[in-house]
Amino acid sequence: MSQPADPAVSGAMLTPAACDLTHANTFGLVSHAPACVTLDDTAQLQALSDLALQHPSLLILGGGSNVILPSRVPGLVARVALKGIRLIEERPDAWIVEAAGGEVWHDFVAHCVEQGWDGLENLALIPGTVGAAPVQNIGAYGVELDQRFDSLLAWHLRERRLVRMSARECRYAYRDSVFKHAEPGTWVIVSVRFALPRPWHAVADYPDLARDPVLNPGPRRPGQAAMPPRARDVFDAVCRIRRAKLPDPAVVGNAGSFFKNPIVDAALREDLLARFPTLVSYAQPDGRYKLAAGWLIDQCGWKGRTQGAAGVHDRQALVLVNRGGARADDILDLASAIQRDVEERYGVRLEREPVLVA
Repeated sequence: MSQPADPAVSGAMLTPAACDLTHANTFGLVSHAPACVTLDDTAQLQALSDLALQHPSLLILGGGSNVILPSRVPGLVARVALKGIRLIEERPDAWIVEAAGGEVWHDFVAHCVEQGWDGLENLALIPGTVGAAPVQNIGAYGVELDQRFDSLLAWHLRERRLVRMSARECRYAYRDSVFKHAEPGTWVIVSVRFALPRPWHAVADYPDLARDPVLNPGPRRPGQAAMPPRARDVFDAVCRIRRAKLPDPAVVGNAGSFFKNPIVDAALREDLLARFPTLVSYAQPDGRYKLAAGWLIDQCGWKGRTQGAAGVHDRQALVLVNRGGARADDILDLASAIQRDVEERYGVRLEREPVLVA
């Protein structure tokens, strides 16, 4: 892996050109843009700010794993391809590891596990890039990004300056951050630093991991000591589970989990539980409950169904898929129909995760 140099932000040009974005979004939605550039050097940041002034809008695009693209994307599209991973500091309580915004997230997680920088293994196989991960505050199998976050470096396009941001300044919440509420085209996340805990302890009590036969092989013989799982074991288990449940975007277009798990107050959860005894819910630290959106959708009969060119995955109702040639409207029409059914039956409004590009 190459190592990112100290950011330089002047002296490089960017020349926009028309591009086909159909294969630049994991949904595989048919999409084109009249003006695209690739940002692969921090020296191009000033030029990107210049170009942003010349176009009506700016879309910062990483791996395209959390977006719904229209048939034609207006304005300028900047694809982030900044590369580099390095160990910044070895502290008694943490490894501080930095990755450039264009690194593929899963490859970065795998590299950390190989190096013994443990703590991100539960987030394996999440599609997208390192720079996009803080925007969504990605999470899976009992770990969320903000729990492993140290800081990030971002370029403010209008003010033309690099800003080092803490977790507090990023305003993390469940699948949320300050970047999701900023005006589009305000920020480019250049690099992200993670504080990976020392000593490391496996997070393996999430239901799917607790049921994994390799991580938890079952009763032991008398006198047989339990072998604590390694980070590699958790990484491999997460990959097995995700591959068994979720479609590969390279084969079936999708954006992963399409809806957030709704969080409701205790009173509503009790009311729902009285009417639906098998309701899947998880207690939250603030006394509220997170409901399993996939369970709600499945109970409404949507798993495996197709509507036009879009459908619901047959093994995971939380995942909407492109059946072939789908456009943004096909996905949105299906999502709206699901939201209506869930709200009518449970009184809960599902919120979309992927960002709709207007």
